[in-house]
Amino acid sequence: MSTISTSARTRDLVDAFFTRFGEGDLPALLDLFDDGVDFRVAGAPHVPWTGDRTGRDEIAAFFASFGRHLTPAIEYVVATTVVDGDHAVVIGHNRFGVLATGRIFTNHFALHITAADGRITGYRMYEDSHAIAEAFAG
Repeated sequence: MSTISTSARTRDLVDAFFTRFGEGDLPALLDLFDDGVDFRVAGAPHVPWTGDRTGRDEIAAFFASFGRHLTPAIEYVVATTVVDGDHAVVIGHNRFGVLATGRIFTNHFALHITAADGRITGYRMYEDSHAIAEAFAG
């Protein structure tokens, strides 16, 4: 398989991820993940979505946690997506309010997605964990 076709398939997968995430279509979003996905979001332990996840139920809980703890996005920008074969890195920023504290944070992020056979096999979010932790701390 050529790198070009692999890159195109990876790009389509990343585009589908952000479309389904933006629409709030959790079942369709979960269908994009491989059963053995390597899923990690580093950050402070008091931030509800940080940590490692395995399996569909834990990944569903990860995405559902945003609606339980955050306001709808004040801003969500995907600025750049770089794809090389089965790897994609998405650079962007977003702004949310924390429901429990009323504080707003701006989060600059990089998301590394790895793909195989049309599924997400790796999900590593690198975000402004300090800004987020401060907003949760009140």
